[in-house]
Amino acid sequence: MNCPSPPQPEHDTDEVMLVARGIATAVAPETGLTDVQADLLGAIAEALTGVSVDYRSLEPLGRDEFAAALAGKSLDYRQRIVHHMVLGELVLRPIPITVAHRVATYAEALDIKDDFVRVARRYAQGAYGLAWIDLQRNGFVDHVRETGEATTKKALRGTQLASFKPARVDRELASRWHAFEHLPEITLGHSVWQMYHGRGFELPGTIGGAPAYLAQHDFVHVLADYGTNLKGELEVFGFIGRADPDPKGFAWMATLIGLFETGYIADTGFFSRDVRDRNIQAPGMHQRIADAIHRGKVMAETFGRDLFDVDYYAVADRPVDEVRAQFGIPAKSAAAIEGGSAGAFDLDGMSEIQRQRVMERQEGTQ
Repeated sequence: MNCPSPPQPEHDTDEVMLVARGIATAVAPETGLTDVQADLLGAIAEALTGVSVDYRSLEPLGRDEFAAALAGKSLDYRQRIVHHMVLGELVLRPIPITVAHRVATYAEALDIKDDFVRVARRYAQGAYGLAWIDLQRNGFVDHVRETGEATTKKALRGTQLASFKPARVDRELASRWHAFEHLPEITLGHSVWQMYHGRGFELPGTIGGAPAYLAQHDFVHVLADYGTNLKGELEVFGFIGRADPDPKGFAWMATLIGLFETGYIADTGFFSRDVRDRNIQAPGMHQRIADAIHRGKVMAETFGRDLFDVDYYAVADRPVDEVRAQFGIPAKSAAAIEGGSAGAFDLDGMSEIQRQRVMERQEGTQ
C-alpha cells in the first residue's frame, strides 16, 4: 500500500479562483476552452488545492491584473503557474498562434522566462523539429547531465542522448537484474523483475533491454503503482516530473503529451509516437493526471529528489511498502481510482500485447 495522503493544506478560495481565471484567459482559443482543457485544468486545481473550479464559467482576467495579484509569490510558484498554462496549450492540436502568443505575454508579465513557453510557440508555428530540440536542451539533456549516477555519466560519453537510446550489453547490470528474481516476492527488486518478466520485457543490460537511466522509471512504476500502457506512462511521468524539485521536470509531461496525445513528437529514442487513442481525452484521465501531479508535488515537498537520481538498487531487497513509506509516496486519490488508474500488475494497466504475454505465462505455469 502507498502511504496515506497528508492532510490537504488550506488554500484561499479567492486566490485559487483568481489563478484559475488567469490561466483560463491565457490558454483559451477564440471559441473558448475546449472540454479537455477545462476538465484537465479543473481537476489539477482541485487535486492541488482542494477547491473545486469550473473552468467553463470563469470571468476573464487581464495579464497585468494577474501579474499584480501574484507579484508577492515566489519565482518557483509563478513558474509552476506558467507550466499549467503551457499544459493547457499542449493538449490542443493545433495550438492557435494567438494562444501561444497570449501565454507568452502572460508569462512575461509574471516575470517568468521559461523555455517551455517557447516549445509551445514552436508547435503553434509548425516547427516541431525545433520544438523537440528545445525539449532536449531544456529538459532531458540537462537533466541527464546533472545526475550524479556514475552509470549515467558513463552512458553519456560520446553521444548527447545515449541514456535514451537502445542499451548495449552490460553483463554486470544484467546480473544485478537477474538476481532480483531470487529476492522475496514482497521486495522492490523482485517486483520490478516480475513486471519485466511477466510482460516479456528484456532486462536492462541485455540485448533489447532498456538503458540503465530509463530503467530507473520502472522502479517508480512499482512504487507509485502505475500501469505500463500509454495511460500509465502519462501518469508515471506526470508523477516523476512534478516530484522533481527542479521545474525542468515538466519536460517529461510536455514530451509524453507530444508523443501520446497530439503527435507533435515522433520519436525520442525510447518511446515512439502513438496517437491511435487520445489518451488524455479518455474518460477519467483528467483525474488520473491531476492526481499524479498532486502526488508528485507532495514528494517534491517531502522527499525532494529527482526520482531518476535515486539508487533503487540499494533498497531493492526491502519490501515495497517499506520503501514507499521511506520515500513518503502518498496514496492515490479516490478520484484517480474512480477514473480508472490501474496498478502496476493490473491487466487494465497493460497494453494488449503486454496482457497477452502475461496471460500466456500464467497459462504456461498451470
